[in-house]
Amino acid sequence: MIQYSLSCENDHKFEAWFKSASAYDEQAARGVVTCPICSSSHVSKALMAPAIARKDNQKVALSAGHPEQVELRKKMRALREKIVAETDYVGDQFATEARKIHDQEVEARAIYGEATTDEVAGLIEDGIDFMPLPNLPEEHN
Repeated sequence: MIQYSLSCENDHKFEAWFKSASAYDEQAARGVVTCPICSSSHVSKALMAPAIARKDNQKVALSAGHPEQVELRKKMRALREKIVAETDYVGDQFATEARKIHDQEVEARAIYGEATTDEVAGLIEDGIDFMPLPNLPEEHN
C-alpha cells in the first residue's frame, strides 16, 4: 500500500491510498482517480512531505502547517457528515457488503463501515472501488 498526496486541476489537495505505484498509474490513466472536492479527473501527484520516525516509533506528519489545512479540514468534515447522513452503516461487514454489491449479489447502495487492513488490501487487489472516510480529530479552541 502506498499513500499519495494528490492535486487536481483546480489546485484542490487531497490524499489517497493505492495498492502500488503502478496501481495509481493505471487508475489515473483510466480517469478513475478523482478529486473529492470538485470531481475533476485531471489529478496529479503533489509534492509530499515525508513522515519522520521518532525514537518511540511514532510518525510525525510534516505537512500540518499547510496554508489550506483549515479549509480542507472543513470540507473533509462536511464530506464525512454528508456520507454518514446519506449512506447505510454496515459496521464490520463493510468488506463483505462491498463485495456483494460489486458482484451484483445485492442491489447497489451506498454503504460505510469498518474493515481490517487485510480486508482493505483484498478489496483493492480485487479491484473493488471504495474510499476511506476522512477521520479528523475534533477541533479544540
